[in-house]
Amino acid sequence: MQVYLDNCCYNRPFDDQRYIRIAIETQAKLYIQTLITDRKIDLIWSYVVTFENENNPYENKKVSIRNFSENAKIIIEENKTILKEANHFIAEKIKETDALHLACAKYAKADYFITTDDPLLNYKTSEIVVISPVGFVMAWEKGKRNE
Repeated sequence: MQVYLDNCCYNRPFDDQRYIRIAIETQAKLYIQTLITDRKIDLIWSYVVTFENENNPYENKKVSIRNFSENAKIIIEENKTILKEANHFIAEKIKETDALHLACAKYAKADYFITTDDPLLNYKTSEIVVISPVGFVMAWEKGKRNE
């Protein structure tokens, strides 16, 4: 199984944990991280994640996320196919950076695109499964019970 996490997801543990939604999403994201480091699922990384992360003004966040990229099984570089696909998502009113993330995930054939971004979570397409960290953990656990 292959997953793609966008920058909102990577940054969730650094957000204000006093809010229950953020705290729950953080725990789910950290569980996903464990699944990745334990090699139970494969991480897809992209040039878009790198670009956004390198523009993070907080050095501790930037370094932590950059270090996690070492767990990636698949690394996606910019290409014409991704840019064309991103334009398709942009035409559907997805913000440019989010469209690039989606296009990278689709290009890599991700099973799940994991985000905490509400506009993306509300985006429905048959092309890729867009899901929250909590939704992913629930799906993962359900799959494990059914094995």
